[in-house]
Amino acid sequence: MKIKVKKFDPEAKLPSYAHEGDVGLDLFALETITIKPGERVKVRTGIAMELALGYGWFIWDKSGVANNYGLKTLGGLIDAGYRGEFLIGLINLSREPYTVEKHHKVAQVVIQKVEIGELIEVDELTDSSRGAGGFGSTGK
Repeated sequence: MKIKVKKFDPEAKLPSYAHEGDVGLDLFALETITIKPGERVKVRTGIAMELALGYGWFIWDKSGVANNYGLKTLGGLIDAGYRGEFLIGLINLSREPYTVEKHHKVAQVVIQKVEIGELIEVDELTDSSRGAGGFGSTGK
């Protein structure tokens, strides 16, 4: 699959796969930003990418940054039709400030094929073994 990438800033670093066969493309910060404990920020990447309809971009944490420093991504889906800059929402869940350095990996993005459903309004849904059981309904 060919992916068109547009730079909004000449200093933007293009996304890349760290290893052959990796699923997640690394996304890089365009700026240095310090995130205080509990603070949410939007980190610029300086890039936009084009994806065919029927696919979606799914934003995921970088596991090392998430597990070692408590940095969590927010808002993990970008639709195929979006052509604006990829902004990465981050929250610092730790008790210490964390500085994202310019050109450091800030998140990863996975391309997934998705079904586009046709909604049909009905009065009743088909019964299932789960029914309306939700949050914690299967026990511990």
